[in-house]
Amino acid sequence: MVIEWLRIKVAPEAREKYIQKDAEIWTPMLNRYPGFLGKEVWLNPEKADEVVLIIRWRTRQEWSSVPIEDITETEKQFDEAMGDTSHQIVESLEYQVRKFPQGRNL
Repeated sequence: MVIEWLRIKVAPEAREKYIQKDAEIWTPMLNRYPGFLGKEVWLNPEKADEVVLIIRWRTRQEWSSVPIEDITETEKQFDEAMGDTSHQIVESLEYQVRKFPQGRNL
């Protein structure tokens, strides 16, 4: 599994709108691709101007196979839905998930 980790800076008063529009616009687009496994939204109670998105992909190849045209069109639709609200991806990282043995039989 591969994790796409995005940290977004957004005006505190627009944070809930950002989360709602992300769920309405980005998530359905990503759901069309078989490698998309799901998404979580993380909120830091100390930083009202921050949203972290954790997007799970089966493989890096499946993540990379999302057509740039779909991404560009979705970005445009999302920006229009957000209106004048300032938002910006300020950090983008990739992680691989490793599973380790758990429990008493280590």
